[in-house]
Amino acid sequence: MACEIKEKERIGTINPIFTCQPAGAQFASIGIKDCIGIVHGGQGCVMFVRLMFSQHYKESFELASSSVHEDGAVFGALDRVEKGVDVLLARYPHVKVVPIITTCSTEVIGDDIDGVIRKLNEGLLKEKYAGREVYLVPVHSPSFVGSMISGYDVAVRDFVKYFAAKSRNGESNGKLNLITGWVNPGDVKALKHLLRAMDIDATVLFEIEKFDSPMLPDGSAVSHGNTTVEDLRGTADAIGTVALNRYEGGKAAEWLQSEFGLPTIVGPTPIGIRNTDTFLRNLRTLTGKPIPASLVEERGVAIDALTDVTHMFLADKKVVIYGNPDLVIGLAEFCIDLEMKPVLLLMGDDNVNYKNDPRLLAMTEHVDWKMEVVTNADFWELEDRIKNGGLEVDLILGHSKGRFVAIDNAIPMVRVGFPTYDRAGMFRHPVLGYEGAIWLAEQMSNALFADMEYKKNKEWILNVW
Repeated sequence: MACEIKEKERIGTINPIFTCQPAGAQFASIGIKDCIGIVHGGQGCVMFVRLMFSQHYKESFELASSSVHEDGAVFGALDRVEKGVDVLLARYPHVKVVPIITTCSTEVIGDDIDGVIRKLNEGLLKEKYAGREVYLVPVHSPSFVGSMISGYDVAVRDFVKYFAAKSRNGESNGKLNLITGWVNPGDVKALKHLLRAMDIDATVLFEIEKFDSPMLPDGSAVSHGNTTVEDLRGTADAIGTVALNRYEGGKAAEWLQSEFGLPTIVGPTPIGIRNTDTFLRNLRTLTGKPIPASLVEERGVAIDALTDVTHMFLADKKVVIYGNPDLVIGLAEFCIDLEMKPVLLLMGDDNVNYKNDPRLLAMTEHVDWKMEVVTNADFWELEDRIKNGGLEVDLILGHSKGRFVAIDNAIPMVRVGFPTYDRAGMFRHPVLGYEGAIWLAEQMSNALFADMEYKKNKEWILNVW
C-alpha cells in the first residue's frame, strides 16, 4: 500500500471544493490599501464573492462590478468599464488602485481590457482626473480555467509586475518580501511575531491583518488591507523574497527573481514544527539574522503541547483533508508528523503541476498505508468513498462547504481554510508557525474528545489523561 496521485475519473462536478478565478483575484485586490477592483462581468461575479468574504471574516469589503447585461454579452461591454472607472473615481476620491478583473463572459466575448485601460489613461484620467494618482491594472482571470487559487496567484503576480520598480539609486531597501498566500489575519499576526523575534524588516504581501477590523467611534465599517503602492513598488529593491506557498504567490516570487535577480525561496508552508523550522532557516539564509533563543523556547513549548496529545489520541487516526493545495499538503505533512494517517487529499482544481509536486512525491515514496491524492476533485469524491467505497475516516479537516459530509456520516471535523462560516472567530487563530501547530493539534484532539463522548467510545480515557 502507498500514496497514489490521480485525477477524478468522472466528467463534471458535483458540489465543488473551490470557486472560480475572479474570486482569487478579488481576494488579492482587497489586500491593497486605497484599492477597489472592478470585476468586469455580471453582478453575481462580485455579489457572491463578497458574500463569501463577509461570511468568513464577518466584515464588509468594497468591490465593484461593471454589471454586464445581455446586450454587452452580445455586442461587447467595454463601455461598462469606462463608465465604471469614472463613477468609481468620482464617488471614492481616496482610491488610487483600480484593477480591472475579467470573468468568463467578458473573456469569451473578447473584451480588450488592456486596450480600454490605455484609452482611459490617455483620455479620462488626463481630462477629468488630471493630477490624481490613479493606477488601472489589468487582471485576466477567466472563470472557465483554473480556480480561485490560480486567480489569486495570477493577480498577485500582475500587481507586482505592474508596480515593482528599482529605485533611482538602485540600493536595497533592506526589507524582505514575504508573500503570505491565502491566509487569515491570525496567520499574518503569527508571521509578524516570528519576523520581529528575528529582527527582520519585511514587506508583507498582502497585508490583511486588519481584516479583523475594529469597531471605531467614527462608525467606519469597511475592512481593507494595508499593502500600499509604495510597498508594491519597493518589492524590486528587497534583499530577497519568501513565498510561503507554491500555488499562491509563487508566480510573483519567480517573476521578481527573473526580473530583478532577487534571491527567492518558495515554500514550504510553515504548518507544523518541521515546516516552521525550515521557514526560520530560510529567513536566516536570506537575511543573515540568527534564530533567537526565544523562538527555540517557543518551539519547545509547541513540542511539549504536541507530545501531550499525539501518541495517546492522534496516532493512527485516519484523516481526510481538502481545500487550498498548499494548505492541504502542509496539513498532511503535519498530520504525518503527529503519527496520523491521511487517507485522502482532495485538490479542487486540475493543476497539472500537482503530480510533480515534490512534497506529494515524497509521500508516494514514504507512506506505507493506502492514501489517495485526487486532483480536480469535488465533494462527491469524499461522500462516495465513505458511503459506497468503505472508506473509514476518524477526522475531516477542511472549510465549511464540506460540513454536510461530516454531519451526515457522524465524522468529527475541524474547520480550517476558506471559507469558514459556521464557526465563530476561526480567522483569528493561526495555523502557521509554532502557535498554529499548537492550535491545530488541540483543535483536532478536542474534536476527537467530543466525538468519543457522544459515541461513548473509550471516553473513560479522558478521566485518566
